[in-house]
Amino acid sequence: MLALLLVSILWTVAPVRAQPQCALSLILAIDVSSSVDDRDYRLQMDGLAEAFRDPQIREAITRVGGIQVTAYEWSGRRQQVEIAPWTFLAGDASVLALADRLQAHPRGHTAFPTALGYALGHAASLFRSAPLDCTRKVIDVSGDGVNNEGFSPELAYANFPFEGVQVNGLVIAGARPDPVAFYQEHVLYGPGAFLEIADGFADFEAAMKRKLLREIIGGALSGVPDRRRAALVRQAGPSSRWIAGAVQPAEASMRAMSSSDRPKWCPSSWMSTWVTMSPSVSSFSAQ
Repeated sequence: MLALLLVSILWTVAPVRAQPQCALSLILAIDVSSSVDDRDYRLQMDGLAEAFRDPQIREAITRVGGIQVTAYEWSGRRQQVEIAPWTFLAGDASVLALADRLQAHPRGHTAFPTALGYALGHAASLFRSAPLDCTRKVIDVSGDGVNNEGFSPELAYANFPFEGVQVNGLVIAGARPDPVAFYQEHVLYGPGAFLEIADGFADFEAAMKRKLLREIIGGALSGVPDRRRAALVRQAGPSSRWIAGAVQPAEASMRAMSSSDRPKWCPSSWMSTWVTMSPSVSSFSAQ
């Protein structure tokens, strides 16, 4: 009788599955604001797809045991469109399938401005739906211009859950005001955050490949003790910068927004938290 009872218990208990090893949760945020024309958009999406198809990128993903990726396009305040849902990449088949999906994505919007704060807030919210709990969380935001619509990146960092998140940038240089300076000053976030620069959209593929390799294997300065990181920044000179934000009540900075700027998808539970902007290192990557 006891043996039958034990068999019954074992039969009814569902097996517990360990999640796949996952080194990185990566969010790709792709600029489709009005400054990006059809040719630029094609170069951007083809370059992103080809970067993932590159053998070095595929090998790096395999070597770290797999990563999970999602991608969306962004432009205006409410114009965030999914390109690819969260997908676990563990080998060539899944990486190449993602590349095909990225390249085939039909552009959702063409006529909206550059709402970087909204794009970052949207990215932070996507981590809640990530199926795996990965070792690192990275937002990879690319763009060719400065924020000119809605609230600032600083307000996004003060009011959305960015704890443990690194935000890196890929800037397509050449516009005025200078997007390189803007990303260095306002967008990079978290220890080891860095900026890659593309010399025009034709250079997007090469810049994205460099960026992905660095993100997959881990930022060059991630995990370096704060004192050592500060010393490295001082040694690097004017191309690098130490950014430290002040602690402030999230609800105070939200009150500073107009009602039209305040993101309607920001849960009230996030409004009462205190957020410390993490120290960040920004640097021009070696070309």
